[in-house]
Amino acid sequence: MPFLHFDESMQIIEEIKISQYKSSKRYLMDTLGYVLAEDIVADHNSPELPTSAMDGYAVKHEDLAQGRLKIASINPAGADLKESVFHGSCIKTFTGSLMPEGADTLIPIENVTVEGDEILIDEVVQLGFAVRAVGENYAKGDKLISKGTKINFAEIGVMASLNIVSPLVYEKPKVAILSTGSELLELGEQQTSPAQIRSSNNYILEVMVKKYNGEPIQLGCIHDDKESILYGIKTALAQSDIVVTTGGVSVGDFDFVKDVIVELGCEVLFKGVRVKPGQHIMVAKKDDKFIVGLPGFAYSATVTALLYVIPLIEKLQQGHCSIKKVEAILRTPFPKRQKKAEFTACNLTLENGNYFVDFEGKKSGSSAILTNMLGSTALLVTSEEDTSKEIGDKVQVLLLD
Repeated sequence: MPFLHFDESMQIIEEIKISQYKSSKRYLMDTLGYVLAEDIVADHNSPELPTSAMDGYAVKHEDLAQGRLKIASINPAGADLKESVFHGSCIKTFTGSLMPEGADTLIPIENVTVEGDEILIDEVVQLGFAVRAVGENYAKGDKLISKGTKINFAEIGVMASLNIVSPLVYEKPKVAILSTGSELLELGEQQTSPAQIRSSNNYILEVMVKKYNGEPIQLGCIHDDKESILYGIKTALAQSDIVVTTGGVSVGDFDFVKDVIVELGCEVLFKGVRVKPGQHIMVAKKDDKFIVGLPGFAYSATVTALLYVIPLIEKLQQGHCSIKKVEAILRTPFPKRQKKAEFTACNLTLENGNYFVDFEGKKSGSSAILTNMLGSTALLVTSEEDTSKEIGDKVQVLLLD
């Protein structure tokens, strides 16, 4: 299978069809960060009746010209007031109270002087001032929140106002994570050989999955033998929607992941992309489940997870891409190194509404330099058709926060 152009690999991800999405009803206050699986439609007007938007006095607007009005009653918020406003009178009314019958305007308390049981009009207001019209917030039948929206505090507030106790949401995809490599040590595990290295991939992937709306299942590290890898991936596939592996997808003698994926009956969507870092990326599908084989180097694994795992997490929830691309201005030259799509760690600053990038402190070398992701980092994006860039050139960058 020849290496794909990066854009072609993205097109394949975009065109994947999911036959059955997983959804369930969840208690409203537990839905933050979930994606709606239904449209939210108003079943009533808000407000249902004309309502006061301020503390003041409900009046007939034409009576303001009299300069003095009698206070006929008080209308607290929530009260079921039976009295009406007649010519020459007013009713003290509070924020959120229903406007009394007969009143068409609310004059604020700041605009009057109270003398006994009367108000003196110090400053008039226009007709309808501070009166919330029927349906000002929303009207019955309005679609207020669309299916596919990620729920934030505003969505929760609106659904609470509609008395939606348990909205229907897409379940967050379960993402099983395992790293292959006989040389890998787990957190806290004692090193017994200088050939052993600390595993970081499985941990960074776990927090990435959490950050980008999935539910991680941490399966740790497995040895570089085919039997262990076969058992590990098969077990992971049974309990998750996406299996993410790191290592074992290249062309070495102990790179078994690619063979195991085929043995498990998965459809290989692509194996190998002209991208730096991570050209040996592999994505496969079995029913509505996916296996993503990432490279073993830490920087490669992190970048390719952003490019391929996060879109799959979003696709399983019919969500929208949460990693944004923006235009920035180069402050240092960028030498185009290879005829591939490149994703290069850069420093990002925002000044006077413009993004700027440079590479100060970023190391050149292998795709294992995870420390290049520290700080206010973004990814400079160049296609395989691009050439080297100069100071002042406009470039595209992926925002990581």
